[in-house]
Amino acid sequence: MTESIIQQKTFQFALKVINLYMKLQDQREYVLSKQLLRSGTSIGANVEEASGGQSRKDFLAKMYIAYKEARETKYWLRLLQHSQLVNIDFTNELTDTDEIIRILSSIVKTTEKSIK
Repeated sequence: MTESIIQQKTFQFALKVINLYMKLQDQREYVLSKQLLRSGTSIGANVEEASGGQSRKDFLAKMYIAYKEARETKYWLRLLQHSQLVNIDFTNELTDTDEIIRILSSIVKTTEKSIK
């Protein structure tokens, strides 16, 4: 079975988040980096769970959790960007997060319509 676009994008994003986490650790940022690591890698994990969902409602629930995790990830990235705790530009990651949020939002809305 081939991966969907959202599976590919969230997996690649998780890898970026892991690399970013390592850079943040190198700059001695330990608290926000851990939050970012958890939410940023959780997006793809929930997308994977959704792909193996037992029903459309299960699929929807997992995709909605992935959407919420993406929103949380955007929050941590924005906080890191604007706090200037570290010397890293998060523009690319924020752009990636916005794209993932748009895709997940579309999936959630389409799935909700198909269930009703």
